[in-house]
Amino acid sequence: MTTTEQPLTEVDQHHLDTITERIGLARMEAEERAARSEDPLDPADQAPAVAGPAVPEPTAVRDAVTRQAVLGALLDHVKDAYTGAKSEADDLLERQYKASGTTKIDATLPDGTKVGSVSRQGGEREATVTDADAFRGWVRDHFPTEHVVEFIPAQVVTSVRPGFSGRVLSEATAAGAARYLDEASGVVHDVPGVEIRPSRAASHRLTYTRGSKAQPAAGRELVTAAWRTGTLADHLPALAPSPPAAAEGEQ
Repeated sequence: MTTTEQPLTEVDQHHLDTITERIGLARMEAEERAARSEDPLDPADQAPAVAGPAVPEPTAVRDAVTRQAVLGALLDHVKDAYTGAKSEADDLLERQYKASGTTKIDATLPDGTKVGSVSRQGGEREATVTDADAFRGWVRDHFPTEHVVEFIPAQVVTSVRPGFSGRVLSEATAAGAARYLDEASGVVHDVPGVEIRPSRAASHRLTYTRGSKAQPAAGRELVTAAWRTGTLADHLPALAPSPPAAAEGEQ
């Protein structure tokens, strides 16, 4: 008795083809992996090695840190000395100005070489409202349209329009007195509640000389050269180098 195999349906045939294809692909991948693991890489295909950062010389690092430490310490001394010198100079220059009206003085080296000068910068004065009530009352009585009245629950607030206030103060500043000219009537008012007060204090400005044909070196360069030769030691004793110790037998 013979057995006859039933033909596969289209669905079964599709499943069989899919399984066969997957088995074949898996075999090919396995063979490729095996080939890659057995064959050594070509040196040309290898990525070049990346060199790490060069290690600096220990001596260079130590010298750089030492320079920073030394200059930092010297800078602190120079800043403190400069602050004290400027304060003393400002005080003496202001006293000299009040006594003689001098507004400029030269800075010179011990040998008389000019390296710079200090000039007095005059202060400024401007009109300022010092009594707001008096100022508002004057505006209310003479310029009522510039006087503002605001009714707020439980209180009434009065003020002067900012534009008008600015015009009055600007004119008073220009005149150097608390006065305002009413251009409509030609009346000059003495404005109450306004005073002319200093707005910026006087100051002193130091400038160094520039190089010229007669003296090619600029003022800063001349100061640097004089400091290196030791001729300015008396001006900054805190930083002046100590004189060399006398050798034995040299008295």
